[in-house]
Order: sequence, then C-alpha cells, then structure tokens
Amino acid sequence: MEYRELGDSGIKISAIGLGTMTFGEQNTVSDGHEQLSYAIENGVNFIDTAEMYAVPGKKETQGSTESIIGTWLKKQKREKLVLASKAAGPAPWLEYLRGGPTFSSNQLKKALEKSLERLQTDYLDLYQLHWPERKTNYFGQLDYSFDVDDQWEDNMISVLETLDSFVKEGKVRHVGVSNETAWGTMRYIYLAKQLGIPKIQSIQNPYSLLNRTFDGSIAEICSREKVSLLAYSPLAFGMLTGKYLANKLPEGARLTLFPKMARYSGEAAVRATKQYYDIANRHGVNFTQMSLAFVNSRGYVASNIIGATTMDQLKENIGSINLKLSNDLIKELDQVHSVIPNPAP
Repeated sequence: MEYRELGDSGIKISAIGLGTMTFGEQNTVSDGHEQLSYAIENGVNFIDTAEMYAVPGKKETQGSTESIIGTWLKKQKREKLVLASKAAGPAPWLEYLRGGPTFSSNQLKKALEKSLERLQTDYLDLYQLHWPERKTNYFGQLDYSFDVDDQWEDNMISVLETLDSFVKEGKVRHVGVSNETAWGTMRYIYLAKQLGIPKIQSIQNPYSLLNRTFDGSIAEICSREKVSLLAYSPLAFGMLTGKYLANKLPEGARLTLFPKMARYSGEAAVRATKQYYDIANRHGVNFTQMSLAFVNSRGYVASNIIGATTMDQLKENIGSINLKLSNDLIKELDQVHSVIPNPAP
C-alpha cells in the first residue's frame, strides 16, 4: 500500500480508502466486518463514513453504517486507523434527520455526538461537512446558476468556529468539506486564516474518468493551499467496471436495485465508458483497475475511496494500487476526455 499526507496535517493515509455507504443496505453486519478486516490486513488505514449512511438515505437505515463500523472498531487498535465521518447538510429528503439537518452549532454538536456514539470511539480523525447548506452546483449539477430564492445566510465563520471547538475538545483531529465548489473551498480556507484557526485539510468530491470537473479551478486551489482530494465514486457507481455495458443490469448491482441513481448512466457517459473499456483491452489491463489507477495517479489525491458489495470486488479494487499506467495509456484516456469531457458531473 502507498501512503500520502492528508493536506498538511502530518497524518499519512492509505492511497486506497474504504468507503462504507453500502453497510446496512447492500451489506450485512458480517459483510461489513469482513470487508473492514480484509482492507486493514492489506494496508488500508483510511475508513470513510457519514451519519446519513446507509445509501440510499432513509429513516430505517440512517446511522446503520456507523453502527456496523462501531461494533468492529471496538475490537481494533484505534490509534492505527484514520476514521472519517460527515455531517449532512440540508435536504428535503432528510427531514427525519435532526428534524432537518443544518450546520448550526447545536445541530453539528448533536451530529458529532451521535456519530461518536455509534462508532464507539472518543474522536474522529477527520470530520467533514457532507454538502453545502447554500444552493449551489453539486450532486450531478455541472453549471452554477444563482437562485434568487436561496434563503442561505453566510454562516461560514460560525461553522468554522464550531468545528474548531470540536478540535479543541479533542473530539476531532482535523476538518474537511465535501461536494464543495471552488468558491466554498477557498472561502473556508481564507476565513480560517483570518480567524487564526486550523484550515480544512480535505475536500471529498466525485472524481473519475467520467467526472474530472475537479480539474478546473478547485484542483489549483487544493494544490496551492495543501488541501487533499478524497475522491469518491471513482468507478462512477460501477459504470467504470464495464458491467453495465450493452444495457446489462446484473442481479444485485446498485443500478439494478436503485435505478433512480442514474447520475453516471447518461448516453454520453455510456459512450465514453465504452471507449475507456476499449483502451483497457488494447493495453491488456483490467478495466476496473485501470479506472481506479487513473484516480490514484493524480497528485492531489490523498485517498481514492473505493466501495464494494462483494469480497471479490474489494480485492480487485484494493489491488489497483499495484497498477501503474503508462504515459501512452494516460494520453489515450485524455484524448477521450477531450472529446467527451465530464459526461457525468
């Protein structure tokens, strides 16, 4: 396994991280424990979760992922692991969570305490804001369009002060954001400097061959300000394994079970996927591992957050760390990207 620094925190995290959002929905307690143990035995030390998981989010399974991790974690050497969780932002489909989640000080405190309780730990190594409170472009929206009806009032200073209080209390070591834009990222960095408090160390955004929107202005911000990308959906909900090509819907697969999760399934995304698949075949490499190795190759990625529903998938995903792509292969991937850029933001 390869290890990279999280921002400029001094913490080294595995270049392959374990995403856990299927625990409690597609994966049972025993499945989750088996995945966690295998990942750790093979060098993974970074585990990512969130208060709203399992996915898709619903009242019946909310918090189940953290609880599954917690029953495993209490038997581990906590100090050897880097554990991250996230506080949900506002969403009409999450009214059951904290009465409608916000980033008010009281709500963030409640969210953190509940996560720590479910995870059976005294602290988190990284605590992230899952998505912005304000209306902006994320979750599949490419372009920003200002909404005159957005009721959001700039509370970023208050949010940072609350997160800083968690750090001072020893309940959180570092903080980060997720599904954030260039403006939001830079503003959090700037305000932290003004306040004289620790800055965000990470941003967890989607990144894959089908979605390289991060490579715009956010990449420069993060590179210059030493904020790491924690890349999620590196296989684009499984599209970049090739299993959905030719209109296939394998039994038990995510898009078979949850057809509304069609973020990466548009016509252009399918067309690009086929071209990437052909490149893998021409070079004689595993398509899934090539897709992950591309993400691994990005200099600003601290950890590539993989997820799996079977052990075979997990082993294949973790094994991608051993695949190094040639310059010629990457050049071919870039050529497809230049013709079909970001078909699935």
